[in-house]
Amino acid sequence: FRELDGVLAVNSGYSGGSAATANYDRVCSGATAHAEAIAIRFDPQRISYGHLLKVFFAVAHDPTQVDRQGNDRGRQYRSAIFVADAHQRDIAEAYIRQLDAAKVFNAPIATEVVALEAFHDAEGYHQNYAALHPEQAYIAQIAAPKVEKLRKQFGDILKNTQPT
Repeated sequence: FRELDGVLAVNSGYSGGSAATANYDRVCSGATAHAEAIAIRFDPQRISYGHLLKVFFAVAHDPTQVDRQGNDRGRQYRSAIFVADAHQRDIAEAYIRQLDAAKVFNAPIATEVVALEAFHDAEGYHQNYAALHPEQAYIAQIAAPKVEKLRKQFGDILKNTQPT
């Protein structure tokens, strides 16, 4: 998401649980109500919430998996959109209905649309992790191909692609 024009900041973190349990070891144990999440701050004059949803569903993950992403299993890996307000909820729910009706995926979308109660930043070493650790096996095998897919499918809305 950092590469999208109009995205101002992306922070890794946790949402869905209490501040007391918002740390990597506790979240990964599966014993909290948190999901691993990102907070995206964006300029709606440059990129719409709808475009962010399009990238989320097309590139970021498999939205049909329940409580997992690939080999990572547990409630902390659920597909969720934590919405800031009713307008975001309406847009997200309508988009999910459209994707399901068009049968874009081979299974129904399992993504939860949940009111954002709080977002807790992850530890500093998790911020911008993929860019800082391209040699790490998970990044090379899972994250890097997603970045390439983003660049291929959404090249027209990436930063530094518009004429100056």
